[in-house]
Amino acid sequence: MTESVGAGQTASAVFEMGGRLPTVPMDDLPSWLTAWCVDRLGAEPVGVLFEQRSISSVFGLRLADGRDVVVKAREDDGRAASCVAAQAQLAERGFPCARPITPAVRVGVSAGVLAVHAEEFRPGGELLSGDSPEVAVGYAAVFARLMAELAAVNVAPPLPNPRWARWDHQDSGIWPAIDFLDARDQSVVPAHVVETAARARKRLLAADLPCVLGHADFEAQNLRWHRGLDADVWTVHDWDSLAWQPEAALVGAASGTFPKVGPAMLPPIESSQAFLAAYQNLRQRRFTAEELEVAWAASLWTAAHDVRWEALHREAPAPGDVLRDQAAERLRRANA
Repeated sequence: MTESVGAGQTASAVFEMGGRLPTVPMDDLPSWLTAWCVDRLGAEPVGVLFEQRSISSVFGLRLADGRDVVVKAREDDGRAASCVAAQAQLAERGFPCARPITPAVRVGVSAGVLAVHAEEFRPGGELLSGDSPEVAVGYAAVFARLMAELAAVNVAPPLPNPRWARWDHQDSGIWPAIDFLDARDQSVVPAHVVETAARARKRLLAADLPCVLGHADFEAQNLRWHRGLDADVWTVHDWDSLAWQPEAALVGAASGTFPKVGPAMLPPIESSQAFLAAYQNLRQRRFTAEELEVAWAASLWTAAHDVRWEALHREAPAPGDVLRDQAAERLRRANA
């Protein structure tokens, strides 16, 4: 999601500097971080490669022993241990992702408890832009491989799901209860966005499909490629966004987010269709009619979540426009 950009963009920027250590002050590092690095990594940080603070705080660090590592910290909501364990299993199998160096460790701070882990620094690669059907097929190939690999991973479900994939929440109302969002003026969210989310969620909740482990933040900004569409993906980032939802819903959400590098958006419907078709072909199984409907519904739920976020934070001049042109057709395909 826009508010949870992974380390990929920042790490790639560092790589493009030719490996030079950027001038980032260490004074702003949290007080617990140096001691944590010494305890868990055996060396203290002597330089900051990059720093990104959003849902997670991500620190690219150069250690005293010369290693470059990434340390990620976020509020401990019970998900991190499973996410990091899954990432470690994928890396061990050779999937293109950063290899965790530590498991998720609970760290007490003044504001509460954080889940912290370190992983290898994996900079480089190119951003693959575009939302054409051809680009969609390239992204679908990565997602199909990712989902096939995750099917062999054995971890506890990473619950609760990320809020943009938490349509199955038990809270009152359409959206999952998030205090800092709920405290804002909800009247700024366009009515058609709320209606679209409600109809998509109703269809998703009506489905009776088994849940699987999947990546719920499959956006262009979280992937890097060797040399564009005709080459292999270099790395997939943002593994703390794993979710436990029906396969078709995860694929459908990815079909709506794969080109995303900034504000809320949806690719052309024919591109989402190409993504869904390519995924099924590569996994060598056809979705049922119910699964296809769920996929289209999930593509709308994630977009509606993003638009709501932007409206509540006044981040877009005309929030909701991204849904206005496509909602009717996607809802029709979702039978919603």
